[in-house]
Amino acid sequence: MSSDGHTGPIFRGRRRGVLLALSSPSGAGKTTLSKRLISQNPDVILSVSATTRDPRPGEVDGQDYHFMSVDAFKAKAAEGEFFEWAEVFGRYYGTPKTPVMDAVEEGRDVVFDIDWQGARAIAEQAPEDTVRVFILPPSLALLEERLRKRGQDTPEIIKGRMDRAKDEISHWHEYDYIIVNDDFARALEKLSLILHAERLKRTRHPWLDDFVDAIMDEE
Repeated sequence: MSSDGHTGPIFRGRRRGVLLALSSPSGAGKTTLSKRLISQNPDVILSVSATTRDPRPGEVDGQDYHFMSVDAFKAKAAEGEFFEWAEVFGRYYGTPKTPVMDAVEEGRDVVFDIDWQGARAIAEQAPEDTVRVFILPPSLALLEERLRKRGQDTPEIIKGRMDRAKDEISHWHEYDYIIVNDDFARALEKLSLILHAERLKRTRHPWLDDFVDAIMDEE
């Protein structure tokens, strides 16, 4: 019997982390939601992409991006070291696999601010670890209004984002959870609840096998 009066096994092991892939049309709130979720949860980190472009003023290697040469990037891609990668305007971008899976093994959760193609690629390669959440705007009209109020884009860019929004939204059925971001606080609460529920899944606690065996062996 232990000092607190319990008998039998009372141990716990390390849980397995969650790969939380967040997608949405531009302006629907996934980036703000992911940053707030990370700020509230010390065990949650943001996946850092790799790129072959040069660092911009103030950017830190390993924090904003993993900056690398084209040759190094292509070598890692050939070795299967990216969940997904693409060439954009002559620069390469990819989602590194090894640091993400190391974090999962350590019991840390990793958030991806990613489009539907990237979320699909991650889910295909790590199906047991991945949870996909799609953030919907209340309406396309409100989405366009949010984009205009941000004041970051020209009318032409906003039009392009709106043209892509419906295509992105058409993939909503591929996701495990859907959040309508009509109220930020409520959307953040739902996202937090999803994360905490997923952390409790039996499959994320491999130590339970030995724990249950020990219970069954008690006399």
